[in-house]
Amino acid sequence: MLSMKVLQDNKEKFGVDFTKNKQALNDISKITSKTLKNKLAGYITKFIKNEFKAKIEKAKRIASTKEVELDGKKLDTVGDTQPTEASS
Repeated sequence: MLSMKVLQDNKEKFGVDFTKNKQALNDISKITSKTLKNKLAGYITKFIKNEFKAKIEKAKRIASTKEVELDGKKLDTVGDTQPTEASS
């Protein structure tokens, strides 16, 4: 697919903004068909947005499972510090 080839070679030039993606396509290619350019920019934009959403969901799942039990105490493994015991 043409849009995947463009993304593979120039992914750093694209983002979640359709208009900027159309401009990036203008900069890296000579597509004279407005319809084709819009379809490519739309597909690239949708692909990057979905990829971004998937990364956010994955990070949320990882963060929610980072809480573990350690000797009967909850330890948040996102931080590097262990819980301190309260002195009596």
